[in-house]
Amino acid sequence: MEELSESLSSDDPAIGLRASLALHRLAERVEAKHVAAARAKGWSWQQIGDALGVTRQSVHTKYNKESS
Repeated sequence: MEELSESLSSDDPAIGLRASLALHRLAERVEAKHVAAARAKGWSWQQIGDALGVTRQSVHTKYNKESS
């Protein structure tokens, strides 16, 4: 994490952008894991959307396996 933090504050755009991409990918994986855990615990799409600050429709579209 320290290396990622240093890369994010780099003056070199190539390093900063690669670090930003890595952080984005990590955030997506963490979010997917917690959405799956919430669904397993019986959370509604509305509850998950509220927790993420998005609509239930957007989170449902993104994570509902049946809609893919």
